[in-house]
Amino acid sequence: MTRPFRRRVLYLPGFDPMPPRRYRELYRRESQRQAQVGGYDLTLAKPAGDRGFGWRTRARFSQGQAEAQVEVLVWADLVQASMRTGILATYGQMIRVAWIYAASGALRRLMRLRRGPVLAALYPVAVLTAQALAAGLAAALTGRAVAALTGWLWLAAICAAGAAWAVLAFARAQDHRLFAYYLMHDYAFAASLRGAYPPHLERRLAQFTDRLAEALSDDLDEVLVVGHSSGAYLAVTTVADLLRRGAVPGPALSLLTLGQVVPMASFLPHAQRLRADLAFLSEHPDLFWLDVTAPGDPCSFALCDPVAVTGVAGPGQRWPLVVSAAFSRTLSPPQQRALRWRWFRLHLQYLCAFDRPGDYDYFAITAGPVTLADRFAGRRHSPGRIATPPGPGLP
Repeated sequence: MTRPFRRRVLYLPGFDPMPPRRYRELYRRESQRQAQVGGYDLTLAKPAGDRGFGWRTRARFSQGQAEAQVEVLVWADLVQASMRTGILATYGQMIRVAWIYAASGALRRLMRLRRGPVLAALYPVAVLTAQALAAGLAAALTGRAVAALTGWLWLAAICAAGAAWAVLAFARAQDHRLFAYYLMHDYAFAASLRGAYPPHLERRLAQFTDRLAEALSDDLDEVLVVGHSSGAYLAVTTVADLLRRGAVPGPALSLLTLGQVVPMASFLPHAQRLRADLAFLSEHPDLFWLDVTAPGDPCSFALCDPVAVTGVAGPGQRWPLVVSAAFSRTLSPPQQRALRWRWFRLHLQYLCAFDRPGDYDYFAITAGPVTLADRFAGRRHSPGRIATPPGPGLP
């Protein structure tokens, strides 16, 4: 009997404070939907061993059988720690981040790419500013009313401050609907050292690289690193650090970046480390790198070659292959209507089922019996790929 195809998947989520079981449940639910559409069998089971968090898959496709072990590379604790700031501290973050992007020229460069992710970046600034103005208005009205009723200016000042704080606290409590604080923390995390990785993140990336090295030493057919959203540039650094260690043994090494926001980090003034990783990885022969975005996702830099637009593409650039998930074709009209204006859900669509899938099928890629390189062999960049380099480049 022929041995099933064997794969290890290391998944790097974006800036997400939620526990990793969220991704297991998402995979469980959406894989069953996609399997019904695609006509294959796919089941989930508990992972072998107790290292890390993840799950196993067993699948039967027309090309053969496959087994995969998916592991989430967890950095949610770092995200949670970065979000433990109060209301006033978040406004301080907003001012600092806005200054860094504007004064460094990063915002001007980003505006030359896609409007969607730049507007998404400006969204928390607009919402938090509107909330501050509402708080100021509440303070002015309350203070005037108390002063008129009592004539006591000290009481009017106390009541005005209380009214302002009440408005800000109420707005903060509604962030599960507005996501303004969440997005502000996301951009502040990337810009905390003006694009350089903070020491605690460097230590975590070193652990991820060690985990990748261990996976490549196993008896596998493919090791696939997947990075979504902000996790895409962390995946780039993880793979680059691994390849700098020397020869890659055994299984095929593949990198899949989904809904990437790489320019938001790589355009920052002190992101030399990330820019060097992009340049190094783009010319390396010992991997296959596929970058998937969609113009219908307003939170990603759709079809922007992360290497080229950063200004670090050399004459020997091989990667990434830039492919569109083409939501307008791969999602049926009813599914598109159901997702309209749901920006964050659209940003997760790369990890979900498509009712009209093309060659991009997340579950066939992660659980099927074909390597990423073979699946996209001969494929060219999608039309509309953006390779104009407004980024800062290398020194």
